[in-house]
Amino acid sequence: MTAVRQTVSSPSESLILVDEQDRETGFCSKLECHQGDGLLHRAFSIFLFNANDELLLQQRSAEKPLWPLYWSNSCCSHPRQGESVDEAVRRRVHEELALDCDPVFLYKFQYHARFNDVGSERELCWVFAARCDGEVAAHPEEIAAWRWVKPATLTAEISANPDSFTPWLKLEWEVIRREHLDNILQRD
Repeated sequence: MTAVRQTVSSPSESLILVDEQDRETGFCSKLECHQGDGLLHRAFSIFLFNANDELLLQQRSAEKPLWPLYWSNSCCSHPRQGESVDEAVRRRVHEELALDCDPVFLYKFQYHARFNDVGSERELCWVFAARCDGEVAAHPEEIAAWRWVKPATLTAEISANPDSFTPWLKLEWEVIRREHLDNILQRD
């Protein structure tokens, strides 16, 4: 018998609004944060690598209002009120992928991306990486598909078909590839 997995995200959940210096300014529903041009809120992205130096990519669920069925990084989401970003990363990786990891902070940046007339991402995003070698069990409400790819393969796929990938993945991958990948792939 397959266990039913809990819903881990809802349009009514409260996100942390921030200013350009990442100082909390209040809270607002996930739905409201992503309507129109969006409201600046705190978010995170993590890039999970296995022992073969492959990166875990996920294809976003068809049910996602923004960028459904686009390929994206291993996991991305939002911290909850009173939760550190590091705690949020660990929680969400476990909820979405059934994996445990020790995230390493790389950098943070602000971006705005509009998805047709549906809404926007306007995020101050913390970017992490981690090594992770567990058995992936993707949450079906969050993830349509997943795969492991070599970094060079991802770079080539983004170049050949950029419209298949989320805007934040493309922005983050360029910085990771240029400034962090060598350190991530170094062995202890």
